[in-house]
Amino acid sequence: MSSLSTALRDSSVITGRNLRNVIRTPGAMVTSVAQPIMFVLLLAFVFGGTLGGAEYRTFLIGGILAQTLTFNASFTAVYLAKDLQMGLIDRFRSLPMSRGAVILGRSSADLVTSLLSIAVTLLCGLAIGWRVTNGIGPALVAMGLLLLFTFAVSWVGAVIALTARSVEVAQSLGLIWLFPVTFISGAFVSVQSMPGPLRAFAQWNPVTAVATSVRELFGNNEPQGFAAPSGWPADNALLYAVLCCVAIIAIFAPLAISQYVRISRR
Repeated sequence: MSSLSTALRDSSVITGRNLRNVIRTPGAMVTSVAQPIMFVLLLAFVFGGTLGGAEYRTFLIGGILAQTLTFNASFTAVYLAKDLQMGLIDRFRSLPMSRGAVILGRSSADLVTSLLSIAVTLLCGLAIGWRVTNGIGPALVAMGLLLLFTFAVSWVGAVIALTARSVEVAQSLGLIWLFPVTFISGAFVSVQSMPGPLRAFAQWNPVTAVATSVRELFGNNEPQGFAAPSGWPADNALLYAVLCCVAIIAIFAPLAISQYVRISRR
């Protein structure tokens, strides 16, 4: 059996174990459900009135999806750190299994649970007037992009967990980077309204690319008064979003696996 097929087989077992834990402890999914609801209501009705009303609520959903899935990386960090702290990873390391199976299984399980976050966000969007206006085909492409993005950022969470190795530190480190990455972006406001350095960061921010791509695929336009984004990332949002996802996986997956191997040798 090839190393790839072995890794996929072993990771499927770990994925099943992680999903069974979710089923047995449904309270762990409260944050995944509550977070998108809170942000949709807060941004749509508290700030939305000054940012474009109904048009802004439609514009908002793509940003909420990108933000929610980015935040889900913290779940990967916390749950993987919890397994480390409880000694469960030590048991896995003693078994004849692929080195990357534990992390891939964690990322795959979080990919499945992220579907709940996406579903809740879309249902909230429908409740406040959001609609898909660009057809089923582009909408399915948008869903594929969202799943690729959440899989990519889960590897960032894995690196944080394997570096921190405790739930408390992983939770802190897992949240620190999320706020600047998600809010210094085009997820909720026009990038063009930001001052120079922040605008440059936001234009090339993967969160901006994912939010912009999803809006374009859903057929959701910017509210009147919003300056249209410009530059290569905005003109090629879908391509850039996919490239960012591939780059994140290419960088953080080897880092996570090498850190896992380093811990195994201690």
